Amino acid sequence: MARSIGVLLHPTSLPSGVLDYQAWLFLDWMVKAGLSIWQVLPLTAPHDDDSPYQGLSAFALNPKLLPKNWQNQVDNKAFEAYLETLPHWLEDYALFMVLREQFNHQAWSAWPEPYRFRDPQALSAFAEQHAEAMREIKKQQFYLEYLWQKLKRDASDKGIELFGDMPIFVAYDSVDVWANPDQFKLDENLQPSVVTGVPPDYFSQTGQRWGNPHYNWSVMQQDGFSWWCQRIEHALNQFDLLRIDHFRGLESSWEIDAKEPTAMNGNWVKAPGAALLAFLQQEFDPLPLVAEDLGIITPEVVALKEQFGLPGMSVLQFGFSGLPDNPHAPDSLVEHSVVYTGTHDNDTSLGWFNSLEPGVQNWVVSQLPDQVGEMPWPLIVAAMRSVAERVIVPMQDWLGLDSEHRMNIPGTTEKNWGWQFDWDDIPEELEKRIYQWVKQTQRLNETQRALKE
Repeated sequence: MARSIGVLLHPTSLPSGVLDYQAWLFLDWMVKAGLSIWQVLPLTAPHDDDSPYQGLSAFALNPKLLPKNWQNQVDNKAFEAYLETLPHWLEDYALFMVLREQFNHQAWSAWPEPYRFRDPQALSAFAEQHAEAMREIKKQQFYLEYLWQKLKRDASDKGIELFGDMPIFVAYDSVDVWANPDQFKLDENLQPSVVTGVPPDYFSQTGQRWGNPHYNWSVMQQDGFSWWCQRIEHALNQFDLLRIDHFRGLESSWEIDAKEPTAMNGNWVKAPGAALLAFLQQEFDPLPLVAEDLGIITPEVVALKEQFGLPGMSVLQFGFSGLPDNPHAPDSLVEHSVVYTGTHDNDTSLGWFNSLEPGVQNWVVSQLPDQVGEMPWPLIVAAMRSVAERVIVPMQDWLGLDSEHRMNIPGTTEKNWGWQFDWDDIPEELEKRIYQWVKQTQRLNETQRALKE
């Protein structure tokens, strides 16, 4: 496979924070820099905390990405045609969102019983009464999809792949659980009987209790994984490549009794990941997935990833433990993988480096290429020179920014997801510097070479 390199930047981090002309300017900047992969976080509609990883829907795009005065740009003829053949998920989503407004953004489990249990007559009457509000939500999704597909086509013309991100689990307070309760492990009151998380480890004495509902895999398997097939098909229509977050959950996942306040007491429960991936591979061949396999990964998870030929991930910031079997160390990277300097959950690479003790800093520098500039460039160049097929560098690292520009601090809910760059942040000649390294490390694709020359 050809070597490539790209950038991690969520559209909300564009200077405007929306899908307007700034997104197309960013494509042009990528071409100048020789970058051929644009990785984003999940594009789905978030809850009020704006976390892309806890969506109100596994399908709907985030309406906050709509540009100003978008209503004036809609082709009403095309929209009317769209209404004739609505995507399978959109009617339920529009209904869910209007109900959510009606009940002041309360979780659906707190709605009056007829709506909570989806009484057909109650829902039909409500939909009739709020038809105009539902139509507006459908129009938002129509125009967002139009914009994204245009961006994808224009990116492709410039030799740029769009790389998406899919959380393995969905939020309990989502249209997916409300509309498909049989697909999840819920009790007779539609409350989760068990919830997701990870057990105690080096980072947390009580583990992490995420609280998402678990899939009812036996029901999903009986209907040919139809919900998953629809979800993957939808995502692969939007992206050229797709990362499955917490991939190990397809092999087995940590189930915590919903009454437990922490993740300390739970069980590893097997999932039919091999059956699901085999089914998906039949439907979508080749299967352009990347396995997020960070953390403590078992041989069974590695075997599942390798059975389907999926690349995994390495993060260079994790590569300096000094342990002999560290898969993130610069000299341990493998070809069939995606290597990152850091991810959206990490500090920026400059912030990470500045937080190290001086002695550790000196040791890190000794493991990296010298005479390539100040941090984070030694880390970036180490990734570019590596054997890995794909390299992704967060925009903050390309810009050499410190901890103040971090995207997310896991385990916290304040001041995350809001970072935006400004064109004034981009140093003069930066794209030329990146382009020279991209050429030197043989990561320039032919389309971009032709566009540049």
